[in-house]
Amino acid sequence: MNRLLLHVRASITTMSPGYFSMVMATGILSVASHLLGVPVLPEALFAVNVVLFLTIGLLALARLCWHPKLVIGDLMNHLNAPGFFTFVAACSILGAQSLLLAKSLPLALLLGGIGLLAWILLTYAIFTALTIKQDKPPLDKGINGGWLLAVVATQSMAVLAALVSDHLPQPVRMELNFFALSMWLWGGMLYIWMMSLIFYRYTFFTFSPADLSPPYWINMGAMAISTLAGTLLILNAPHAPFLQSILPFIKGFTIFYWATGTWWLPMLIVLAIWRHGVRRFPFHYDPMYWGAVFPIGMYAACTTRLEHAMDLHFFGWLPHVMLWAGLLAWSVLFAGQLSALGGFWRRRPS
Repeated sequence: MNRLLLHVRASITTMSPGYFSMVMATGILSVASHLLGVPVLPEALFAVNVVLFLTIGLLALARLCWHPKLVIGDLMNHLNAPGFFTFVAACSILGAQSLLLAKSLPLALLLGGIGLLAWILLTYAIFTALTIKQDKPPLDKGINGGWLLAVVATQSMAVLAALVSDHLPQPVRMELNFFALSMWLWGGMLYIWMMSLIFYRYTFFTFSPADLSPPYWINMGAMAISTLAGTLLILNAPHAPFLQSILPFIKGFTIFYWATGTWWLPMLIVLAIWRHGVRRFPFHYDPMYWGAVFPIGMYAACTTRLEHAMDLHFFGWLPHVMLWAGLLAWSVLFAGQLSALGGFWRRRPS
């Protein structure tokens, strides 16, 4: 037993702070399939997600206890630090699953509270650390699409607050909607700041296949979750007069977010073909690929909600196609994760 613990302790030294993206991907596919009326699958993915959240959470906590210097090093690293925001998004998405599938308001509130506390601590710890850090990398070495996980975490708080508000009485309902609106607006501003730098890095610095890491799919995922939050604010407008007064603004920006995310989708597909098809960059399992599954599932969910919130009926099979594309990608990566776990057990001490 002691040898096994030592093996686990050694193995998690290289554990990515962004491993909670597996929970994000699984959770949003569960929510999207629920919104699209797929039977059985939402509940099955919810059960899997609870296990994933607890397992990854225990491993992350063990890494913090056993290797605190490595965790602090990740917090100070321009490329690794944004990965911590996956924990915030994982709490919010699992909270949304708890509310929609398990009908558990207390669990949703608990996960939302944990996520909000983590969002506050991580936001100011990470951005303060990266600001006062003396030895900083150049732009082309220090930024990628993973930075937009800060946007995803912020918008995930808006999504959960908007969902929970429907189950609480006034005036708490109105206050939560104001919080959701504030987070939605801040997330949009943060996207504009970060996307400007990322797009500049895209077009004015040398770009190799190795640079096109999976987190670049968050370019689209951040806009998709912003769209989802916007649609929930639209649906909640009858319960909050201040939302009703700015409803045209909310609708306009929601379409703006959806259109931006839609523009990114074919661009990212073309770049993926260039990376693996033209430049023959080898494909092997990497936990960061979960960051590419999440945007696909989120696009399916947000498009479905957009249809309902704005009475649009011309998207056709688009949400269904995106859902099944996301499920296919999830299955491939989950098989890769099981294979990696099999390798871990084969390497364990006897």
